[in-house]
Amino acid sequence: MPDRLDLPAGFRWGAATAAYQIEGAVDEDGRGPSIWDTFAARPGAVRDGHTGAVACDHYHRYPEDIELMKGLGLDDYRFSIAWPRVLPADTGEVNDAGLAFYDRLVDALLAAGITPLPTLFHWDLPQALEDAGGWLNRDTAHRFADYTALVADRLGDRVPAWITLNEPFVHMVYGYALGIHAPGRALMLDALPVAHHQLLAHGLASALLHERGLEVMIANNLTPVQAASSSDADLAAADAYDTLHNRLFTDPLLLGRYPDLSAFGTGPDLHGAVRPGDLDLIAATPLTGLGVNYYNPTRIAAPTDPGLPFDFVEIPDAPRTAFGWPIVPDGLRELLVGLRDRYGTALPPVTVTENGCSTTEGLDDPTRVFYLATHLDALATAVAEGVDVRGYCTWSLLDNFEWAEGYHQRFGLVHVDFETQQRTPRASYAWYRDLIAAHRARHAG
Repeated sequence: MPDRLDLPAGFRWGAATAAYQIEGAVDEDGRGPSIWDTFAARPGAVRDGHTGAVACDHYHRYPEDIELMKGLGLDDYRFSIAWPRVLPADTGEVNDAGLAFYDRLVDALLAAGITPLPTLFHWDLPQALEDAGGWLNRDTAHRFADYTALVADRLGDRVPAWITLNEPFVHMVYGYALGIHAPGRALMLDALPVAHHQLLAHGLASALLHERGLEVMIANNLTPVQAASSSDADLAAADAYDTLHNRLFTDPLLLGRYPDLSAFGTGPDLHGAVRPGDLDLIAATPLTGLGVNYYNPTRIAAPTDPGLPFDFVEIPDAPRTAFGWPIVPDGLRELLVGLRDRYGTALPPVTVTENGCSTTEGLDDPTRVFYLATHLDALATAVAEGVDVRGYCTWSLLDNFEWAEGYHQRFGLVHVDFETQQRTPRASYAWYRDLIAAHRARHAG
């Protein structure tokens, strides 16, 4: 494999977080409730009853966190804007105090020489919109467009590039199909309209951003899919899962059409959600970049239960993170090369917008260093094979509220003591800092 520093000059280094996972201050300065506030309050929904009410207290401690980013030498900080901080109720009334927080954050990042890379939706839908149907309601896409225009008009003079949605696949499946994330609905395949309404939201928002001269990205969780065997049944099951996980949210953006969803009991109308002109709108604004969140590949076998056209099986002989996810660095190379081969010239430049692992290790975290080093080796191999990858954001800057796992899964380059809010950089922080510095030194002059 090539040296992981064998990446082009100008390659951008970043770290990622999300609003509900780090901000806290859920009842301050006019913020309204989100679906995650409601879900976390439900008994048994989140491990040990944890909530994001305080999280990392980033709302008050962001200057300290920006100093940590500056110490790393980051080019980009990927964060998300909390929709319910900006539009807390179903009235359309703007909460200026919420927007003012992101003014302060953006200005402080720029003063530190770090480019803000905001995500407009990272799963914290205002509860008022969920009460009206959430992403099952087509109107939510139009509300998202209104919210996008407000935020872009406030921050777009200083923020050049925007990510519309984070992991719409995961939000649909975990939040609406399986019910293990907010809003906690368990609709199984009846959740498919959520996919279309999220993509419609992206299309509407993208047009508004483009009109303002801003760059547009979307970030999705993607996974290379392995068949458990070479049998026709396992291969068909793997193809069905690849269609659902990888192509459902990418084909409409890059090809202007939905893939064949017959294995899931629907045609290209997604149970009637698609209207004439929708797919043209979704694909109308070219992406300036595709965000790829990669954690692990997925192994699939023929179904034993008629409810779905596939079964999950474990990947053998792979080390695992504290979350139990298999560590397969070459999966990142396979994924990136596969995107290039599938979409060809339709594929825009790629940024790896999330990649990281949870461990039970303390400040000395060799597993995380190994994970990051080997995945960056795989990324460099993909670049050597001709994939246009422009940047990398590790997940995550800080230990944080890890959704249904509460505070039990620690992904941070920086350890957070959630009792005292003390931040302590780990060995992986120093490793990443030195990696970034070495890459810059290599291309200096």
